[in-house]
Amino acid sequence: METTPTTWTILDGAHTALRETVTRVGTDQWDGPTPCSDWTVAQVLQHATGDQQAYAALLGEGDFPAYDPFSPTGILETSALELLDAPLAAARVAFSRVDAADPAVPVPLPQGRLAAPVAVGGAALDAAVHAWDMAVATGQPSPLDAALAEQLYAVALEIVEPLRGFAYAAALPGVGSDGVDRLLRYLGRDPRWSPKA
Repeated sequence: METTPTTWTILDGAHTALRETVTRVGTDQWDGPTPCSDWTVAQVLQHATGDQQAYAALLGEGDFPAYDPFSPTGILETSALELLDAPLAAARVAFSRVDAADPAVPVPLPQGRLAAPVAVGGAALDAAVHAWDMAVATGQPSPLDAALAEQLYAVALEIVEPLRGFAYAAALPGVGSDGVDRLLRYLGRDPRWSPKA
């Protein structure tokens, strides 16, 4: 899929991280465990895809997912990229129409509406952290770099607390060695997680 950059670099970076991670998952890895303790790699993919589709639908681009992103089946009825590409494209189109000065952009979060940079950042945070989940679950290097992690951390501080307990676990103690570690710990993820642990 050829992607056209949006005016939102945080979303572009997160979508690139998600899609590139998905392309590297082996066909025998979809049933493997992830840092989302109750979900397989396939379930994380379905969740991340459904979330991007929901963000787009709320902004008038396409339909809502036909399944509950918080109850993914883990059964991939199409290829991973066939599942992912249309929702990513829809989200990019939808957010490309959002004015950066809009103070009340609808989002599929309990907060309801958020200032445009935070709303876009919420979609980016969801995509990027689930890219990380799938990457570490399948032996890939982290798709997060320091610059993207710094942007995402600022967004996380704005939106995560009301989502603890169902979308994010409690923050982990400790000071990470870099911005990626700090972000992951804040989101309740162990930066050293391994499927063999």
